[in-house]
Amino acid sequence: MIPRIYIPADSGALALGAEKVAKAIASELAERGIEAKIVRNGSRGAYFLEPMVEVATANGRVAYGPVRPSDVKSLFDSGFLTGGPHKRWLGAPDKIPFLAKQTRLTFARCGVTDPLSLESYKKHGGLNGLTNALELTPAAIVAQVTESGLRGRGGAGFPTGIKWKTVLDTVGDRKYIVCNADEGDSGTFADRMIMEGDPFVLIEGMTIAGVATGATKGFVYIRSEYPHAVAVMNKAVEVARKAGVLGASVLGSSYAFDMEIRVGAGAYVCGEETALLDSLEGKRGMVRAKPPLPAHKGLFGKPTVINNVISLASVPVIMDKGAAFYKDFGMGRSRGTIPIQIAGNVKYGGLFEAAFGMTLGEIVDEIGGGTATGRPVKAVQVGGPLGAYFPRALFDTPFDYEAFAAKDGLIGHAGIVVFDDTADMLKQARFAMEFCAIESCGKCTPCRIGSTRGVETIDKITAGIEPEKNLALVTDLCNTMKFGSLCALGGFTPYPVMSSITHFPDDFKPAPVRVAAE
Repeated sequence: MIPRIYIPADSGALALGAEKVAKAIASELAERGIEAKIVRNGSRGAYFLEPMVEVATANGRVAYGPVRPSDVKSLFDSGFLTGGPHKRWLGAPDKIPFLAKQTRLTFARCGVTDPLSLESYKKHGGLNGLTNALELTPAAIVAQVTESGLRGRGGAGFPTGIKWKTVLDTVGDRKYIVCNADEGDSGTFADRMIMEGDPFVLIEGMTIAGVATGATKGFVYIRSEYPHAVAVMNKAVEVARKAGVLGASVLGSSYAFDMEIRVGAGAYVCGEETALLDSLEGKRGMVRAKPPLPAHKGLFGKPTVINNVISLASVPVIMDKGAAFYKDFGMGRSRGTIPIQIAGNVKYGGLFEAAFGMTLGEIVDEIGGGTATGRPVKAVQVGGPLGAYFPRALFDTPFDYEAFAAKDGLIGHAGIVVFDDTADMLKQARFAMEFCAIESCGKCTPCRIGSTRGVETIDKITAGIEPEKNLALVTDLCNTMKFGSLCALGGFTPYPVMSSITHFPDDFKPAPVRVAAE
C-alpha cells in the first residue's frame, strides 16, 4: 500500500510555510526512493499547529505539527510514514484537544478529504443531502430548512427558510442563487476555509437552494484577496459539471442548475447584499434602498436568494440528517452549530465549530487559551470591525444571537479578535470610525459624513480638547448613524465606538489623567 501524506494547501497553512514543507517532503521522498502520494488537503483550522502534516497508517491518520522544513529529515528518520514518535508528533487528529471538543457538522470534511476529489467527497457523505432533496418537492425542501432553524451565518441572522420561501413563492421567468463570499470582517476565515478545503459542500448547498426555489443559475461572489479560494472553486465547479452534479440535469433529475465564480474588487461594502448585486451586474458597488427586496427583485431584477457561504454549506447536512437532527443543537432561536473564528492576540487561534450556547469566556479562556502574550485579556471584539468590544465583565454572555443583542453586541460572522491589557480603546474607537469613512460607498449622509466627523471628534478627545463635550458629540453622531444609515456599515459602526466608551471609560480621559492612572 502506497503511503498517503496529507499537507494542507489552505491559505492559512500556506502563510505559515506549508508549501516549503511540501517541497521538502517531496524532495526527501525522491532522495530516499520512497513512493508515496502527497494529498494537498484543506486545513482542519487549528492554525497554531500549522503546517500540520498527517500520514495515513494502518491504525488511522497520525498528525505532526507545526512542521518546519528543518524537521522533515528527522521525521523520516523517526519513521513518521508509519506514525513513529517525533517531537512534532500529535497523534490522531480528532483526539487533539482543540479538535476533539468541537461539534463538526458543516466542517466535518474540512482537512479530512481531498478538496477536489468528488469521490473522496461522496465517500464521506457528500451528495447525500442533494440526493434526498431531489426526492422532495421544492416546498418540502424549504419546509425542512425552515424547520431546522438555520439562520444567516453572514451576520444578519435572518431565517434562511423564510428567504427561500419568498423566492419560491415569487413569480419570475428566471431566478438566481447568489453566494456572498465577500468575507471582509477582520478575524474571519470560515468562508475561505470551506471554499479551499471542502468546495463541493458549497456547490451542493447552492444546488439544493436552486432546486428548492426554482433558480437555475448561481453565482459565488468571492473577494479578490482570496486567489486560492477562487482557483479551488473554479476547479471544483468544473469537476461537478463533468460529473453531472451541475448542468441541465442535476444528478439525472428534471432540475437544471449551473453556477459561476465571480471575483469582486475588494470593497468592504460589497459584503452588503444589495451592493454585492450591483457589483455582480458590473456597476459600482453601492447600497440599494429597500424595498424592493432582493428576494422579489434582485440580480438583474429577478427573484434572488442571497446567502452567506456557511449558510449554504450548512444545508447539505440538514437535508442528509434531517431538520430535527440539526435543530437539536444550539439554544433559543439560535439553532445548529456556528464556526467560531478565534484570532488576534490569542494563544490557540483557529476555527472552532460548536453548537450555540458556549459562553464568551469559555471560548476565549478555555478554547483560545487566553492571550499569546500571556498578559490579561482586556477586550474581545465579536463580529468583525463593526462588532462591539466586550470586557471580561461580559464574558458570561452565551454565544447566541439574542443574548449578544441584549448586551448591545452582535455575533456577525462569528469572528472573535482578542486584545490584551495594552490595547488603547480610544484608538480602537477611532479606527472604527476611520474604517467606516474609508469603506463607505458614499450613498447616504449619516455614514459618509458621520464617520468623517467621528474621526475628527475623537482626535479632539485624544488632544484633550473639551473631552466631555466631544464625547457627547460622538454619542450623538453614533445615534444618528445607527438609525439613519442606509445599511449596516454606517448602522453598526456605533457598536465598537459606543462599547469602547461604555466599557472602557478610563481610556477616554484626558492624557495626563490616563498617564497618572497607569
